[in-house]
Amino acid sequence: MIKPVAITLGLVLSASAAGAQTIYPIDRAEILSGAQFDFKVEFPDKIDPAKLKVTVNGQDYAAAFGRAGTFVEREDGKDQSALLLRDVALTAPGPVVVEAGDGARSRKVTWTVYDTPPRKAKNVILFIGDGMSPAHRIAARLLSKGIAEGKSLGKLAIDDMPHMALVATAGSDSIITDSANSASAYATGHKSAVNAMGVYADRTRDPFDDPKVETIASLVKRRLNMAVGIVSNTEIQDATPAAMVAHTRRRAEYDQIVEQFFAARPDVLLGGGSANFLPKAASGKRKDDIDYVARFKEAGYPFATTAGELNALAAKPETGRLLGLFTPGNMDGALDRKFLKGGGVKKFPEQPDLTEQVQAALNVLSRNEAGFFLMVESGLIDKYAHVLDMERAVYDTIMLDNAVRLTRDWASRRGDDTLILVVADHNHPNSLVGTINDDMAATLNVPFRERVGVYDKAGFPNYPSPDAEGYPSRVDVSRRLAIFSASLPDHYETFRPKLDDPNEPTVKGDDPATFKANEKYKDVPGAVQRPGNLPAMIGASVHSGEDVILTATGPGSERVRGSMDNTEVFRAMAEALGLATTGQ
Repeated sequence: MIKPVAITLGLVLSASAAGAQTIYPIDRAEILSGAQFDFKVEFPDKIDPAKLKVTVNGQDYAAAFGRAGTFVEREDGKDQSALLLRDVALTAPGPVVVEAGDGARSRKVTWTVYDTPPRKAKNVILFIGDGMSPAHRIAARLLSKGIAEGKSLGKLAIDDMPHMALVATAGSDSIITDSANSASAYATGHKSAVNAMGVYADRTRDPFDDPKVETIASLVKRRLNMAVGIVSNTEIQDATPAAMVAHTRRRAEYDQIVEQFFAARPDVLLGGGSANFLPKAASGKRKDDIDYVARFKEAGYPFATTAGELNALAAKPETGRLLGLFTPGNMDGALDRKFLKGGGVKKFPEQPDLTEQVQAALNVLSRNEAGFFLMVESGLIDKYAHVLDMERAVYDTIMLDNAVRLTRDWASRRGDDTLILVVADHNHPNSLVGTINDDMAATLNVPFRERVGVYDKAGFPNYPSPDAEGYPSRVDVSRRLAIFSASLPDHYETFRPKLDDPNEPTVKGDDPATFKANEKYKDVPGAVQRPGNLPAMIGASVHSGEDVILTATGPGSERVRGSMDNTEVFRAMAEALGLATTGQ
């Protein structure tokens, strides 16, 4: 039974029994003044609403939030009650104590509502190297800049910034995060659970009814009339780009995430993933018959499917919105597009580089006089790291660096009115341990593990000099970087770059929901079958829980320092833009 109730003013009783109620937002949440969120209390049992008491800083919750919520006597048909209030906000900065009781048990959480200083930045650009570990950054520097006598011959744009911090990434349910809840922390300033974005993951079955928190894309539009851009080389409805606007506990709900993109109307939306914008009758894979490409076009979005179309549309002065979808699934990485022609490049040869996507986004978004927020993801770093394809991951890190350098040059020409942040959403357990000394054209007469050079035997890699974009023309050289993962499925280890298509270390196992080593690599010279250290139902390397590196430049970047939580990245952006109600 569902009915609205007004809760009697009063303080709750002291905590008494185990299994007390759950309150959302959770304990120690930090809430931007004026940002909208859903307030929910879950009770472990069915309760008498007459005995229910909820207070906010000692005041009845309905008075504190300005209206009463909905009391659910039996949530999901179970003997568990809940109280829910959608789209509330708190404007007074300071500590907030929320207490909820049912006459027998009580629970108390404390929040902090924070203000922001006056606006410093006209624009904010957040670069996310998905899964980018320190090993990827170092390898990108070695390949794109070179090294001599122990000194790098240049710096990456992502490293050559005045402010740096280590960022903790744990989620509300685990020390190990995924791209959904980690990107959600950046986009909302709130913790969430694995696979969830823009919500606190509650106990209900419906993945779309969980308590929502407002995203930065919504805030900058609602409060400052800023433009919003979202750019990725993954499926655009994948976790990181989706987290900028979406609200769901299940990141795999691609069809519904596309619907939420259309409802949110970001001004620029560029990436892969066209299949979930189109019905099956139009060569898509939506479960309904809605053509969202057509809907975006009807809403005034020019549409690009190739690099040439993208560049031409972005150059037109009248283009104020732009949709670009360049592949049905994920786009291809830099190594395949520029050199190996593997993956989907033969089928989709005109995919734009991330630098082209970023330049197009800057052209369009900068036409908004109120400024813009732009999120740019180099998303395949993570996907290549999962499948132990280290060369492809490093080339996409170089590509990210090129996009950041382009953006920094663009910002400097404007007088530095733009906050630029570069961060990973989570880590991978990858380490650069030395070099692999192996002439791939020679007959092997030494076991591969004996060809791993460590300490003084590592020396320096011998990749050819990079081109103007920082890419060596070959990765199959005789002294390659040895980047190893600490998390492994069963696989055949070759220690060699995959020159045909991205690596596929596993295939489906003989038992349901398990994986086994892919015998495609069994006969590679020197290949060794390696038992994994992960459960059999895991077919790829996994994320790790170390802090990630955040670097920043521009107005508001001084907020980036020391040790931070991932929710504080949102706060740094909010402070740079003066997003709070009382900070205008």
